[in-house]
Formats: sequence, C-alpha cells, structure tokens
Amino acid sequence: MKFPRSVAVLAAAALALLPATARAAEYPDPEPLTGQQVIHDPTVVRLGSGGYVAYSTGGVIGARLSKDRVRWEDAGDAFAAPPSWWYEYNPTGDPWAPDISHRAGRYWLYYAVSSWGTNHSAIGVATSRSGLPGTWTDHGKVLTSDTTDTWNAIDPAVIRADGRLWMTFGSYWTGIRMVELDPETGKARAGAPVHHLATRPDAPYAVEGPYVVRHGRHFYLFASYDACCAGVNSTYRIRVGRSTSVTGPYTDSTGRPMLEGGGDLLLAGHGRYAGPGGESVFRDRGQDWLAYHYYDADDNGMPKLGLNRLTWNADGWPSLR
Repeated sequence: MKFPRSVAVLAAAALALLPATARAAEYPDPEPLTGQQVIHDPTVVRLGSGGYVAYSTGGVIGARLSKDRVRWEDAGDAFAAPPSWWYEYNPTGDPWAPDISHRAGRYWLYYAVSSWGTNHSAIGVATSRSGLPGTWTDHGKVLTSDTTDTWNAIDPAVIRADGRLWMTFGSYWTGIRMVELDPETGKARAGAPVHHLATRPDAPYAVEGPYVVRHGRHFYLFASYDACCAGVNSTYRIRVGRSTSVTGPYTDSTGRPMLEGGGDLLLAGHGRYAGPGGESVFRDRGQDWLAYHYYDADDNGMPKLGLNRLTWNADGWPSLR
C-alpha cells in the first residue's frame, strides 16, 4: 500500500476533518518482540506444522518465521523470482500487501502488484501445501484495475462467509471494495459485482488496507486511514465498522456509515509507535490477534511488526490489549 508523498500531505490535512467516533485515545503498546522485526503490511498465520509465518511488502514477498510468536527470523522470500506477469504492473516486479489464509488443504497467498500513484494494478494468488517460503506456486491474476476504473486492485484480504468466498481490496480512489471469488480457482467470479464498503467524504479518499473478520453475528471491517510510508511522519491509523452482511453496509458504533467516512478509531500513533496500519487479523489457539506495522521513532522511523491481542466487549466491539 503505497501512494505519492503529495497525497500524504493531503491525507494529513483530511485527518483534521474526520470526527473522533471512537473510545478514549489511549492505545496499548505492541507485544514485546525480538529478532527480525522489520516488516511492512504484515499477514500472519499459525502453520499446521507448528510455528508462525509472516509475509509482507518488500523483497519478492518477504517472509519471517517464528516458533513462539515472540522471536522472529528472516526467512527470505515467498518466491525466488518475480513471476513474469508482475512486470506488466511494476517495472521492478515489486509486490505489495500480501494476505495468507488456509482452506481446502492448501495455503493461499494473495498479493498486489502496482506502481506509485496509479490504479493500473493487479491482485494475484499463489498456493502452497506447507505455507513456507520457497514452496509457492503462482496462479496469475485474480482481479485487475486500470485508469478507467474507480477503484484500485491492491491490498487484498479473503474471507469465507455463509459458504461463499469473498475478497476485500482497495486503496484511495473511491476506497474499499469487495468481490466474490470462485473457491476452486481463488479468482474473481466472471461478471461478479464489485461492492462498495468504505470511503472518505473528500479526495484523496485516504483509506486502504481492508480486512474483514466475523465475530458473533457481525462482520467487522478494519481499514487503514490517512497516509503511510513516510516514516515517523506517517499518519496511518486503524478504524473499524461492522455489518450483519459481509457486503455491508458497514457502520461504526455511532451508526455513521463507513461509506460516509465513519469508523471507530481502534489504534493510532502514540509514543514511539508512529502510523500504525497495514493491518490483518489472525486466530491463534482460540484468540484473535491484530498484526500491523508501525514506524519506530526510536529507530529512525523503521517499519516494524506490531502484534496485539484483539478482544471483544459486551456489545461486540473490538479493542486491543
């Protein structure tokens, strides 16, 4: 999830226009981690073979491994080299913002390829039996967008709901979208409508990095608002809304629609932890966890892995520990 610095300035200005719809602005620090913590746009899963893998923007989808969710080691890349079709969308074959999930006996890795400031973009998919780096088989394009479209096909995240498979995606332009996938191929169903889930009232519509999870009878849409990728000057923050339908409409706890800029503030920068976002949710031993990156003000703004326990209050709204 990347965008021009000029847009970052506009997004920061737009921040002042977004009302605080959430709880008191007191945020927990991320869990203490050791080892290789540098990461951007993390997606994490507990592997069936034991331990954890995190994939991220950087490299040919950078990989980190951990035995205990505390100490992380560099594990190279998901792919040895970029698939040739990536170069249609990025001159260096640079993939962004992956999403890992498991179904039908395989791990599925979704990712995006694009360039700064354009929605000439594509989402691809690969599969692996083990989920480990170096074991992935690429299956090509899932969904594309071009300059004639009003959305941007990056930042994918997949959810199964009521026997169907869905993918959220989107960055700037008109915000967050969702499309149904064919569970056999993992790709967008031919002719499937593109649903609109969230946006901001004014250009540059600074919302991206969606992730949908189900808890109880609701679906929850997490998204990154404002600007990333500017080190300690990043204004990223994570907001959330919910719906009884996976395709929306999503509203925050005050009833404000996310299509009108709503969203409860779940996590924002505090202390050394600037610009938290690029989030995803994973389940581990019956508990939900939020994974995200932040920019470490004590380490020259280096992007690092943040992990916090995700809990749910009596009204069904999420909070962090």
